[in-house]
Amino acid sequence: MDKILVSACLMGAKVRYDGRDNLLEHPALQRWKAQGRLLMVCPESLGGLPTPRPPAETQSRFPILVTTREGDDVTPEFLAGAEATLKLAKQHSVCCALMKSRSPSCGNTQIYDGSFSGTLTEAPGVAADELIRNGIPVFNEHQLEELIRFVEAQTEAA
Repeated sequence: MDKILVSACLMGAKVRYDGRDNLLEHPALQRWKAQGRLLMVCPESLGGLPTPRPPAETQSRFPILVTTREGDDVTPEFLAGAEATLKLAKQHSVCCALMKSRSPSCGNTQIYDGSFSGTLTEAPGVAADELIRNGIPVFNEHQLEELIRFVEAQTEAA
């Protein structure tokens, strides 16, 4: 059975920047967890950032620049976390990923615009982008039904 990469915060790990989680309780997730199909990762933790940590947002994508509200450059940690996440995804042959929406690492469709004002922009986070560019579909917690259909189709095809 193919594994599914999941943002650790969605599974209750207290790895968010503020030391909290984003626990997502859903029967499909519980079933996949019981089957040993979930690979839980936090790209920001993998990249060496502490918990808690200052909030960070993407200032520019080309070249990539991620900073804290105070202006500290955390781009190297975000890039290292994205690379480590992709490496784990490949090692475990994941079919897809469920990642936290709007996160500067994990957001698949939108991230905050770098102004620290709560304004969103259409772009993926650093780790999600790395997965997508390498052919791994990324879903967020608002796309659970789509993810479930994708995983079921993968399972039926196997």
